[in-house]
Amino acid sequence: MFVSTAKQIFRLLIALLLLPAATVFALDEGENMMPGIELPKELTVDLQKAYQQKGDSYKPRTEHLHEDGTPLYTNRLIYQDSPYLLQHAHNPVNWYSWGSEAFNAAKRENKPIFLSIGYSTCHWCHVMERESFENREIAEFLNQNFISIKVDREQRPDLDASYMSAVMLITGRGGWPMSTFLTTDGKPFHGGTYFPPAEFLQLLRRIDQLWNDQQKMLIDQGDRVATDVNAANLLKGKASKLGAKTIVQATDEMMSLYDELQGGFGPAPKFPNETMLFMLLQRVERQEDKMIMNSPLIHRIQGMNQCIEDCLILLPCHPLQQHE
Repeated sequence: MFVSTAKQIFRLLIALLLLPAATVFALDEGENMMPGIELPKELTVDLQKAYQQKGDSYKPRTEHLHEDGTPLYTNRLIYQDSPYLLQHAHNPVNWYSWGSEAFNAAKRENKPIFLSIGYSTCHWCHVMERESFENREIAEFLNQNFISIKVDREQRPDLDASYMSAVMLITGRGGWPMSTFLTTDGKPFHGGTYFPPAEFLQLLRRIDQLWNDQQKMLIDQGDRVATDVNAANLLKGKASKLGAKTIVQATDEMMSLYDELQGGFGPAPKFPNETMLFMLLQRVERQEDKMIMNSPLIHRIQGMNQCIEDCLILLPCHPLQQHE
């Protein structure tokens, strides 16, 4: 009986040794670490399994790699099938996908939410990823002080539309990547688009300080923005006649933002806003505003058709023309 038992144990050991390495998920020391935080070991093992199940054709998109080419970091986006989200699955940021897990973590840890929305062919989304989300210092601060959520706008256009409305209300403009800061129940209190890394880290530190010192102020701000977004949504599809006073106020606001030195409106990034440009041109055509008619802006706008034809099809645009 002893001999029979010994043979069974020996066969079991041989079988374990012959298992493919990919099916063994023992963690080495420190493998469950991300910048600034330690992930639960059970979660890390599950993330490794999900990574292995992607197969040999899957290539992690990150600069943080082991010598054998495997990623140093893997976050919860590895569970997703969106190409855009998978591009971020090996950032050192502890990304969550949109869902109850992220919001429960925010409430449990009393942390504000950083919501980043983009899409796979967005140039500035990839720039911000390379500059900020692959940056260990920024990732560490995000991991320690925020719950970070990544959303693919092509999968969730409803979320994109809702939070874009909030960013437009807060900043007067929108674009991608959309960078929004939320309360633990998802109400936006601050937002923007692309941020250079130094500016982004400075903003994160400021919001963290306000969350710790004046959390009620941020929550109240979130309530106000959410109310305004809901009110704006109720007015969608309803046309109303604009009075002359409203048009003049809008024109004055636009012209106050115009950058005569470098072109465009407001600070960078200066994404073109065709609605604003068309409105200004219409006012010039109707000779309704001498200040606009005498502005160098109008001469540049009136030449844009030729710029678009020449620059976009035949020649690269001058930076100033790109801004405008």
